[in-house]
Amino acid sequence: MAKLHANAKLVKDFRIVLDDGGSHGVVIDLPADKRTSIGPSALELALMSYAGCYATIFALTAQKMRIQLEDLEVNVEAIKSEQIGTITEACFNVTVKADARKDRIQRIHELTARNCPVGKLFDKAGVKTTYSLQAAN
Repeated sequence: MAKLHANAKLVKDFRIVLDDGGSHGVVIDLPADKRTSIGPSALELALMSYAGCYATIFALTAQKMRIQLEDLEVNVEAIKSEQIGTITEACFNVTVKADARKDRIQRIHELTARNCPVGKLFDKAGVKTTYSLQAAN
């Protein structure tokens, strides 16, 4: 079993420095209407992590299938319910450019959606996720 680490340190006001206990770090701040624009909010960072995880797993899956990606863009728009106070829906718009048949790109997407670790967290949290996939040669 692998262990992951995360540390949070209050710097000033609501500015928080996060790190992985190693050499990677990021700064978060309060939501846009209450922050000093030093970094994303923790919720925005979670959504960014979801997009980044999807892109990473997509690229790894393409590599395993011996498909060379020329370009990959993942844009995610989420809906935050003010009543619940967190994300309830995430809509992915994925654009892929590769020299591969569309059914192969679709298969990469299916495997990615099923195996994305951050996506699994969002699924377990009940976030409704939809995908729009555009593949071009």
